[in-house]
Amino acid sequence: MGLFKQVKDMKDMVAAAPVMVEQSQQMAANAQVMQAQMMAQQQAAMAQTAAAQQAGTAGAAVSGSLDPIAGVSLELYAQIVKAIAPLNYDQSTLPGIAASRGVDSTSWQQAHDGWNARIQGEPPVAKAFSDIYARV
Repeated sequence: MGLFKQVKDMKDMVAAAPVMVEQSQQMAANAQVMQAQMMAQQQAAMAQTAAAQQAGTAGAAVSGSLDPIAGVSLELYAQIVKAIAPLNYDQSTLPGIAASRGVDSTSWQQAHDGWNARIQGEPPVAKAFSDIYARV
């Protein structure tokens, strides 16, 4: 009897094979469509990002977002801010470090507040700061 059951199971499997092949072909076609859609979405997102970066960079240059604040350039600001790293990022040391680089306390406070606002509010300024901070 086991032999007849095996023959019956094989017959059922052979009968089901075309359906299974058709299902697998449909799944492969669906996967290709999904892959094409994902690639199109990625390309569109990359194009949007590039356009936004170009517009943001142009906006920063046009609007004067990189102009010094109270006589403190973005580069000087980054140098002063980075100087607190070895001091466990003690913010209270910033005015002294600024003074050692020729920036009085009033100018430093204006520059500190101004640069923080620009960095937080304008992505091109944040990128410029990050780039400068990494190399100073």
